[in-house]
Amino acid sequence: MSLKENIGMIKEELSSEEKFFEKAVMTEKFVTKYKKLMIASVVGVVILVGANFAYEMNKQNTITAANETLRELQKDPKDQAALSRLQSLSPALYDVWIYSQAIAANDLETLKKLQNSKTTLIGDLATYERASALGDEKALEEYEMRQNGIYRDLAIIQSAILLMDKGEIDQAHTKLQQISQDSSMASLAKVLLHYGVK
Repeated sequence: MSLKENIGMIKEELSSEEKFFEKAVMTEKFVTKYKKLMIASVVGVVILVGANFAYEMNKQNTITAANETLRELQKDPKDQAALSRLQSLSPALYDVWIYSQAIAANDLETLKKLQNSKTTLIGDLATYERASALGDEKALEEYEMRQNGIYRDLAIIQSAILLMDKGEIDQAHTKLQQISQDSSMASLAKVLLHYGVK
């Protein structure tokens, strides 16, 4: 190699080392300038992950405690301490328990209270069960108006039967025709349309 080539190589090496040191100095300046922000970000992420983990653990512990309390109530339905503990742990599960006990005992007053339950499903079921148990045409008709009522078609059939019992056959038929062909109650509605005349 010639002296000229050696000097070129040395210049090239020095230039690349200079660029490396320049980048290192820039990185050091960046880190120094934003060190507090980077540390705060890392701490924030750690706190967020820890808080999420603690929340999930607490949620799981609450579910486990509510299930244990429900088992206690199944063994002794009159245990008021377990009942109030269930209400504080899981209001939705509490409403389900109260609903099941009201249905078993045919307790219309409890069903009336459950109609306003924050658990939408329980409120819907309690409304239907109470109207059905009372044979209340007006309450059944109000229930029928609910678009998402679970037992909407069954309420229509019950209303139609009540109308047939009163001899209002045409109105009963009009009600039965409201039931969709896709409904599981469609076949019963057809039977009542054809053979339900007294």
